[in-house]
Amino acid sequence: MNRGRGGRHPEARDADRRQLADAPVSLRRVLRLFAPHRARLALVMALIVASSSVGLAQPFLVKRVIDEAIPRQDVALLTWCVLAMVGIAAVSAAIGVLQTWQATTVGQRVMHRLRSDLFGHLQRQSVGFFTRTRGGEIQSRVVNDIGSMQSVVTSTATSIAANLTTVVGTLVAMLALSWQLALVTLVVLPPAVLLTRQVAHLRYAVTAQRQRRLADLHAQVEEGLSISGIQLTKTLGAAPTLARRFEDTSADLVDLEVRSQLAGRWRMATMNVVFAAVPAVLYLAAGLPATSAGMTIGTLVAFIALQGTLFRPMMMLLNVQADVTASLALFSRIFEYQDLPVEIDDPTDPVALDTVHGEIRLDHVSFSYGDVPTLHDIDLTVPAGTSLALVGETGSGKSTLASLVARLHDPAAGAVRLDGVDVRDLTLQDLAAAVGVVTQETYLLHASVRDNLLHARPGATQAEIEEACRAAHIHDLVEGLPEGYDTVVGSRGHRFSGGEKQRLAIARTLLRDPRVLVLDEATSALDNQTEREVQAALDGLAEGRTTITVAHRLSTVRDADQIAVLEAGRVVELGTHEELLLRGGTYADLVRIGLADAA
Repeated sequence: MNRGRGGRHPEARDADRRQLADAPVSLRRVLRLFAPHRARLALVMALIVASSSVGLAQPFLVKRVIDEAIPRQDVALLTWCVLAMVGIAAVSAAIGVLQTWQATTVGQRVMHRLRSDLFGHLQRQSVGFFTRTRGGEIQSRVVNDIGSMQSVVTSTATSIAANLTTVVGTLVAMLALSWQLALVTLVVLPPAVLLTRQVAHLRYAVTAQRQRRLADLHAQVEEGLSISGIQLTKTLGAAPTLARRFEDTSADLVDLEVRSQLAGRWRMATMNVVFAAVPAVLYLAAGLPATSAGMTIGTLVAFIALQGTLFRPMMMLLNVQADVTASLALFSRIFEYQDLPVEIDDPTDPVALDTVHGEIRLDHVSFSYGDVPTLHDIDLTVPAGTSLALVGETGSGKSTLASLVARLHDPAAGAVRLDGVDVRDLTLQDLAAAVGVVTQETYLLHASVRDNLLHARPGATQAEIEEACRAAHIHDLVEGLPEGYDTVVGSRGHRFSGGEKQRLAIARTLLRDPRVLVLDEATSALDNQTEREVQAALDGLAEGRTTITVAHRLSTVRDADQIAVLEAGRVVELGTHEELLLRGGTYADLVRIGLADAA
């Protein structure tokens, strides 16, 4: 049996307590997760009790062998006792396998439900959540924390039940063998267990100090012996100061290492003394007339064997609080994400659009990232089938405005309307079918070309896939690959160049056939030749659709039906290319210095 979470590092236990303080967990909520598995859990508990009960029969068989079978030379009794011992061992092993099977099954099913629910819930979170949350943190909660929950069932819960059953059963068996020796054990063993636990805590405290100073030492090495650190040290003449700091930290580690090793030895010494002292006291009690009461050798041997199984379960039970705290901390981290409000969700009573024409209306829209105002009272209309180009300096709010059309964010004031309907009144699926987005950062799955395209429309036929790729000017290239459309694109599409990935993204969007297109600087990261190829594909994609383009080059701006010039989150100019040039304002200045330099 492992030592459980109770033996974890003190800093880890402190982290568990902080997690529960920040996000308390209701035990009732945890138990509800296991409610569908009551029958299996009852079976696991029954198997634990059965295993502990069967194991307690061994000392009684030993007593009969020593007191009866061997002295009387009773071969039949000896044979039956030996066979029973082997049988008990076999039955205990079989029960253990069955218990592990059932407990693991329950744990895995609870994990599956939690993992699936959490993944689905996080999928519904807004882009803003993923912007402000580290990707590694999300993965850790979905994979590591839920994976660690397996030990809640197969280790923590079953360990508590098994240890409690073992302690109670052993005490009953000891009383049945000899109440006098049982009384001696109950007087001697608890103080010995507590003493061992105190010594262990002292060691943990010293170890925590040592780890902190070791971390300081690593930091000083990294800061003082890196190229940047060396240059800074030499230019400031700080080498003697850093050397003294390092020497002091190293000297502290010497003392802490010695204390840690001594604490470890003291712990082992204490346990060895306990393991030797308790049987010795029992031998003494068995030999004294006042406590022996005609005790047989078999009874004494059986009792010593039982007593030897009592120490470790009692130690484990003393750590129950730490085990439960660690387990609840895992649930706390998972529930903390499960309880996140969904900022952008389907409406309660969605509106269905029978036919999407594609008119976009930005009705006095304002937006802020936290306390930072980004857009102010934007009022624009893009008639169905026309194009709008958004231009302006970096940080003017172009991409934010475009993202509101696809409802990646919701406006703080005003409304974004599709064919007169507030996009917040449409289901997210219906909106995604109506509005397609192509950005400069094309994301491809680690799958085949076909699977990447089907990700947009799972029911598309091969003919439809090829038609979309021809329109995106990528079909011939895909056909020329070793396995054609079955070729794996590699992690993030590393097999393809930037322009090729963009054209695959365009083909993917074409498969969805949206009436509205949002092109967010889709060609900004490409060279001139590649940009021309991708732009040709984009022109084909935009034909007959409402298009909103975040533009960075004059070639993608001049033919737009409308050009909106943004400055500090406001539309300062609106018109065609020729109209805005004649006006001689901000747009004319942007054209003069080159749109590519301004965006």
